[in-house]
Amino acid sequence: MTKEQAAAYVFAQASCVYARVAGMAAENLALIHANQPPKYREADFAAVPEELGVHHNAVMTLYQEVNRY
Repeated sequence: MTKEQAAAYVFAQASCVYARVAGMAAENLALIHANQPPKYREADFAAVPEELGVHHNAVMTLYQEVNRY
């Protein structure tokens, strides 16, 4: 993987994180407006980057690997 490909991958995955978190927030808001408790908690939101492999350590490891060459 080139440096450019790594950057594009991280950007694409970060976009997926944003989309999922936005959907979760929207679902919580809809539930709150319906006088129901929110489905997602802070830990659920924090887990999304881990699930999609773009947490800090994963990104730093990827960049270290592509910078070796």
